[in-house]
Amino acid sequence: MATVNEAQVLDALRKVADPDRGSDIVTLGMISGLVVKGGNVGFSIEVDPKRGPALEPLRQAAERAVDALPGVTSVTAVLTAHRPAPTLGGAKAPGGGHDHAGHGHSHGSPAARPAAAAGPTKINVPGVGAIIAVASGKGGVGKSTTAVNLALALAANGQRVGLLDADIYGPSLPRMMGISGKPESPDGKMLTPMQNYGVKVMSMGFLVAEDTPMIWRGPMVMGAIQQMLRDVDWGQLDVLVVDMPPGTGDAQLTMAQNVPLAGAVIVSTPQDIALLDARKGLNMFRRVDVPVLGIVENMSYFCCPNCGHRSHIFSHGGARDEAEKLGVDFLGEMPLDIVIRETSDNGTPIVHAKPDSDHARLYRAMALRVWEKIKAGNRRTGPKIVID
Repeated sequence: MATVNEAQVLDALRKVADPDRGSDIVTLGMISGLVVKGGNVGFSIEVDPKRGPALEPLRQAAERAVDALPGVTSVTAVLTAHRPAPTLGGAKAPGGGHDHAGHGHSHGSPAARPAAAAGPTKINVPGVGAIIAVASGKGGVGKSTTAVNLALALAANGQRVGLLDADIYGPSLPRMMGISGKPESPDGKMLTPMQNYGVKVMSMGFLVAEDTPMIWRGPMVMGAIQQMLRDVDWGQLDVLVVDMPPGTGDAQLTMAQNVPLAGAVIVSTPQDIALLDARKGLNMFRRVDVPVLGIVENMSYFCCPNCGHRSHIFSHGGARDEAEKLGVDFLGEMPLDIVIRETSDNGTPIVHAKPDSDHARLYRAMALRVWEKIKAGNRRTGPKIVID
């Protein structure tokens, strides 16, 4: 298959004109953050914030123009509003002001955040009954391990489940779910998700090599997540589990605002510093009116396989205490166990590999509580009446 390069992408974009400004979007200096990785193309279109809501057709036209190039397998275009769009006389010529880090070019000013004027528009995901986020305030607490085993536990409990890897910079779900290869697109528009253990999966890790760094700015990341939600044929799902990026930055906040989340599960380890970050993550979801379904204490203790003695390596019980203080459910504590680590690394998560183990039972109990809370949330209709 022929490969596409940046020059070809820019030539295609020169055929896309700004309807109000009488020239094409490359000449006007509106293209930034252009990234070409194999057949995957991403870029931002910088616009005046006041025009943002009206320029969705322009974004779609740009995507179509690039998608028509031979060798292109996916296109992500994002409208951004870092500054008012430059006038033609002051536009930088394509090739000026380049940032060559990781072949990420900036044609004009670098993109910073989605267009504020557009406001948070919820992404419609047809056929998906509920979307839940598995999140943490920091990395390294076992969030992805929890997301994978929670998804498999929901499926083991009888739900139709999908799993979305929203951690664009560090996608780990292909390996943890034991899936290789690339998703297909029968109609050239919608991707068919990969599948294993009865769970449908989509990840950026399917589209780029495992050792390829994703050198993308925030708007590009959100655009990729939007595409994996919007342009994937998820079919009929009871619940879609989203493995969120760690932290509480722009991508996480935009995800919480733009995706119709039924709730969030917060993962933390017991020590104070992790709980401090977990509290930030929890408060982020509360500020955007996303229900917190509960807190999981991961790596809660270590049980010696020889003598059975429990050691609280990272302290113990902090997440339970934090849940009580914050008025949210405590979903359970998972031990620091080599079997959980080995099964995750081998692509055979413990809920599948050892379904009768104590650990798998804990995950299934956790999934049952989460599912009950989702159903309870779906049953709530009409306003609450509060009498003082």
